[in-house]
Order: sequence, then C-alpha cells, then structure tokens
Amino acid sequence: MFSIEHEFDATVITLVDEDPAPLQEDVVINSFAECITIEQFDARTNQMMKITLSPEQLRDLAAALDLPEGVYRLRRNTSTS
Repeated sequence: MFSIEHEFDATVITLVDEDPAPLQEDVVINSFAECITIEQFDARTNQMMKITLSPEQLRDLAAALDLPEGVYRLRRNTSTS
C-alpha cells in the first residue's frame, strides 16, 4: 500500500509494508525540485535514517530496476524534432 500527498514544496510518497512478517518500517519519499529524500525509521538505533538523491540519481535508479547486470550511462534525448 502507498499514499501520495502534494505539499507546498514537495510530493510525499509513503510506502507501507503489508506483506507477511517480518514487516519493515514505512518508507517516506520526499520529492523536491532539487533533490529526493528517502527516510525510514531504524528501530535498532531509534533514529530516522535519510538518503538524499539528485534527480539524475533517481532517474538512474529507476532505469536500473529493469536492466540486467552491467555498467550503464543514460544519455539525454537531444533530438529537437
């Protein structure tokens, strides 16, 4: 299950783990114009963990989910037609 909320300066996506045990903590993704943050509570340290990605890193991650093992570089489409 997931939710999407549009805030003033970000789109917030929350991913809820509903699968059979062991369940993971919710993942909160904040999409800002200049970066994307991914947050998840770590019960072992009792802290919220945060990763910050650039828009280009997120684009590469999305592409990597559908590609086989290897090293890749995505190119922008420079076609102006």
